[in-house]
Amino acid sequence: MPLDTRGEPSPRVSIPMPAYIGRFAPTPSGPLHFGSLVAALASYLDAKHHNGRWLVRIDDIDPPREVPGAADTILRQLEAHGLTWDGEVLYQSARNDAYRAALDKMDTYSCDCSRQAIKVMGGRYNGHCRQRQLPPPADYALRVKVAQPTEIVFDDRIQGPQRWPVKTNGNDDFIVWRRDGLVSYQLACAVDDLYQGITHVVRGQDLLDSTPKQLYLMQQLATGKAMPNYAHIKLVMGEDGQKLSKQNLSPAIEKDEAAENLYRALCHLGLQPPEEYQSAPVEALIQWGVANWS
Repeated sequence: MPLDTRGEPSPRVSIPMPAYIGRFAPTPSGPLHFGSLVAALASYLDAKHHNGRWLVRIDDIDPPREVPGAADTILRQLEAHGLTWDGEVLYQSARNDAYRAALDKMDTYSCDCSRQAIKVMGGRYNGHCRQRQLPPPADYALRVKVAQPTEIVFDDRIQGPQRWPVKTNGNDDFIVWRRDGLVSYQLACAVDDLYQGITHVVRGQDLLDSTPKQLYLMQQLATGKAMPNYAHIKLVMGEDGQKLSKQNLSPAIEKDEAAENLYRALCHLGLQPPEEYQSAPVEALIQWGVANWS
């Protein structure tokens, strides 16, 4: 039995494991396509298979990219496919004060390096603005000064162990507040994952390289707090070999084809539902997916 601070035996304390809380955070730059449905479904099935909560967060922090009405369209698409969320939808556009408050807890500095300037540096920022002595220019971004740790390590449930070396000479300082006055994706994501108590993140493999930055920010903002568990799933590729995305003009999923979409998505995730489920209703497909998720 462990000893307490007086050298006397102390009772064992059972520390409960945190409840599973997952999330899906689409950007309202257009309706969901098949690739984003696969990501949403994987996140949902993982949460429900573990008797957890599944949250939806609308990543509406980049107004120039948003399509009017897209957020509502996405929510209706999720509902049509049986992906119902727990609690209220969180809109990141309403969280600007929280993002500003997070900046006060970090070591940041102003940077006005353009893409062209970084190209001249060899294609990677070299810490040019880190030792700036003059007042910040009128038009600048904020970079976080990366100092610790020298390596970020995490175990991805699909991609396996990940080790990301971090240079502390300025090369790995990244933008947390953009020159156009908008919060960066990395900061907003880190702040809100902490705020919502997210324990598990299941998302596309294309976001794997964002994870070290988000982990770094969360470690700065919540020292000692348990970090989320990550799983980055295989992307859905088009016939041209490019990933399905809104930028590549991938077609939107149709709500009246929800059952067919779900069956295809389950197959893409490697679950191989029985052939008779090709004609099953949405509810049955979701129930089968939750029960057979791995």
